[in-house]
Amino acid sequence: MTAERRARELIAKAARIVVFTGAGVSAESGIPTFRDALTGLWANYDPEQLATEQGFRANPSLVWDWYAERRRRIADVQPNAAHHAIARLERAKPGLLVVTQNVDGLHQRAGSTDVIELHGNILRVKCLEGCGVVQQGWQDDERSPPRCPRCGAPLRPDVVWFGEYLPESALLRAQQAAADCDLMLVVGTSALVYPAAELPFAAARAGAAVITVNPEPTPVDEIAAARVPGKAAEVLPRLTAL
Repeated sequence: MTAERRARELIAKAARIVVFTGAGVSAESGIPTFRDALTGLWANYDPEQLATEQGFRANPSLVWDWYAERRRRIADVQPNAAHHAIARLERAKPGLLVVTQNVDGLHQRAGSTDVIELHGNILRVKCLEGCGVVQQGWQDDERSPPRCPRCGAPLRPDVVWFGEYLPESALLRAQQAAADCDLMLVVGTSALVYPAAELPFAAARAGAAVITVNPEPTPVDEIAAARVPGKAAEVLPRLTAL
């Protein structure tokens, strides 16, 4: 039996599915990874200047402009066939949960309704000083970045920067889902960044079948019931055609 056929059979019979996605899924829509986006005017900047709280406090306008550029890029792209395949699978398998390391919101735009964003969402902002304000839109004014409507502190992108912890509620829910699922589909992630990379191993320890879809080998392949090499936008529509 081929790995692809094995994967299709596992998906067809699964009742509680978690789809764990990484940067490879977004890359197929034309969204560069963080480091790949450091080109042109941004090529001379160190990631520590653009993706840490210290960098933001030192030069908030620079960091705000960097994320504004990334938001513009995201606005110009569309969900790809992998995003749509996952959304269709949710309709066929109610209760399917997406756990993503991506911050672009493309899963939701494709129609996925239950998405845990481990690294936040670049389209949201929150108060730098932690007063509790988190919002999807904001009022642009002459100040860059704009200010929190509650306390007047700068607003920052609602993403996880270097040196920051993953959102506790998101991580706890993802860990619980990994323990409870009977199938985890791991797509487009190198599975090297912890603690997120532990999720497939936690699922396997709890008895779930794990399927990997990635062009290159990953550490998760060692525990996978099926490894289907290839790009997510090409493979997932075939695997999810139930």
